[in-house]
Amino acid sequence: MSDGKTLWEIKVGILATEAEAKKLADQISHLLCPNPDHAPPCPIPWAIGVDSEEDMEPERQQQYEDIREQYRIESGGSAG
Repeated sequence: MSDGKTLWEIKVGILATEAEAKKLADQISHLLCPNPDHAPPCPIPWAIGVDSEEDMEPERQQQYEDIREQYRIESGGSAG
């Protein structure tokens, strides 16, 4: 792009229920665009998606193994 902007992806992996994940996605959406009723275009173009572990490729699942281990340690139990 001629204005120096580059597309970036920010990844967030969480262990949560489906409802918790969707609530967090809504909160992030509000951070990115606090006025969803504004006239287009959005000052910072963005998109958000929510994937469950079942939707992820095995390589992506492996990227989050450290989060599962952290959960196992901190909860004294096991994570799925």
